[in-house]
Amino acid sequence: MLFNSYQFIAFFLPIALIGYYYAADNRQLRLGWLLLTSLCFYAYWDWRFLPLLLASIIINWLLSRRIGFNSPRLLVSFGIGFNLLLIGVFKYLDFLGSSLAYAADTAYTPIGLILPLGISFFTFQQISYLLDKSRNQAPDYSLLDYAVYVSFFPQLIAGPIVRHSEIIPQYHKSPRRPDIYHHIGAGLVLFALGLAKKTLIADELATTATPLFDLASAGQTLSLGEAWSGAFTYSLQLYYDFSGYSDMAIGLGLMFGLQFPVNFNAPYRATDIRDFWRRWHMTLSRFLRDYLYIAMGGNKHGQTRLLCALLVTMLLGGLWHGAGWTFVIWGGLHGLALVVHRGWSSKVTMPSWLGWIMLALFLAFTWVLFRAPDLTTAVAIWQSMLGLNGFDIQRLDSSTLNFCAAVFLLAIFGPTSQKLITYSLRPRRIYAVMTSLFIFYLTLNIANDGYTEFLYFQF
Repeated sequence: MLFNSYQFIAFFLPIALIGYYYAADNRQLRLGWLLLTSLCFYAYWDWRFLPLLLASIIINWLLSRRIGFNSPRLLVSFGIGFNLLLIGVFKYLDFLGSSLAYAADTAYTPIGLILPLGISFFTFQQISYLLDKSRNQAPDYSLLDYAVYVSFFPQLIAGPIVRHSEIIPQYHKSPRRPDIYHHIGAGLVLFALGLAKKTLIADELATTATPLFDLASAGQTLSLGEAWSGAFTYSLQLYYDFSGYSDMAIGLGLMFGLQFPVNFNAPYRATDIRDFWRRWHMTLSRFLRDYLYIAMGGNKHGQTRLLCALLVTMLLGGLWHGAGWTFVIWGGLHGLALVVHRGWSSKVTMPSWLGWIMLALFLAFTWVLFRAPDLTTAVAIWQSMLGLNGFDIQRLDSSTLNFCAAVFLLAIFGPTSQKLITYSLRPRRIYAVMTSLFIFYLTLNIANDGYTEFLYFQF
């Protein structure tokens, strides 16, 4: 069940909200309802993976009760290892097997395990809690609190990666508090904006990007113009698709009186790679910083150790996104970019406009690795982007070009939706009427034209 499906908008969400606010005065009952609806939401995708999610929650909760500041390292390592093994078996077993077989020049038959939806996200959340427990930075929670924290459906599938300290204390607040209408109104508007980003912008950009990448994947040589058109339109598609999902997730949280952390802050305004990673998928960036980069020493053990920590962190961040060498190389390139920026910025001052252009070109170049099905396709597209297959600049048709230009300018100069709606919007009846009509319009479009999965579901 997708957020951008009429089943979710017209049936699941109203039922979930009505039941939640009906039980608002009883904390245990309303959390129990959230858990039930979240498990139903997850089971709708594939009920066979529901026992896996429940087992992961229960085992991690039981481990957390045994882990404390003075716990043996072996117990903490077992808890982290359990989660890494879980994601490793389902996500990386075939990748590891095929890589070893390639190195040994032998054949490999893929096992073909189906990747459980959201496993990358809910394992990361649970790892962060176990590590915080071992650092004496987290209390014990009841099984109900912990289960809702992990499984809450708005952020279960693709984030944001929420920390226990940000969400579980909010469970003690009644959703019928004085700011209820602000939360519901802001959440509704933010959900509508995210839905519009996905259905009206990202899916439209896909009609340009997807055929070009498909041609390259089929072995056809793209022209210089086609390669850059595919790279830039996919860069915009990925941003609007994932930031739209984040808007919808945060908006859904607000409808239930719960506030998630901001996940995007106009990343394409960034003028250097470090600034970009402070703005893009911010909850993942801080996870990598706090639980990998700092754990490897960060900036406390000299410049060489710092640069190695940066590179390793981004390599692992790339691997987290997908079991393929394209993602590893993508992470490595971003790690190298951070290393170069670290050394460059201390010696050279670059004009912000030049930094922005260089970053935009670098991002378009490396996002190709995200979209290409394999390294061969990515290299072929890069060759065309570098002019190695000629300099034919084949223009997009005028309507497509105008649309791309408009959404590009919106991404650069437009308001940051999550901060604007969360902190600036005040309840107005006119907003409610306009938003409801807009969502109704989008839902009719979805019912007529169908809907597509969010891009980050594959990660």
